[in-house]
Amino acid sequence: MEFIDGEGNIIVPKAVRPIVDLKETAFGSKNGARKQYRYGNLHIREYDNHYTVHMDRVDPLKNPLGHLLVDAPEYLAGAAAAVIVGRRVASAAYSRRKQEGKSGRYAAIEAALAGYIAGSSAGRLLYDATNNLKKRRK
Repeated sequence: MEFIDGEGNIIVPKAVRPIVDLKETAFGSKNGARKQYRYGNLHIREYDNHYTVHMDRVDPLKNPLGHLLVDAPEYLAGAAAAVIVGRRVASAAYSRRKQEGKSGRYAAIEAALAGYIAGSSAGRLLYDATNNLKKRRK
């Protein structure tokens, strides 16, 4: 059996430690895990037959922004892209609809929809690109 996964996490069979006595957390990517836990900088994911464990450089419970910058930049990059692109597209769509003589309400609804679609697409694209780059560096 391998004890290191493709992302550099240590794999611990449940036979070694069947129960984790820590509070479950929502901080972090579950990556298909049933549950996840944190103990300081330690990030533990629970799967059916094993756990994966790795150390973050920054504890997200003490310094969430630092954790995003250092350990999880893909989320920050995706969120920034979503906001920037979404806002620009929404603004352009609103201006165009108003020039066409559409009502403010109609223009705002279309602009919000266009901004949402463009922003979420850009955010996902940059998240995936940053995540792939991060994985290659490990």
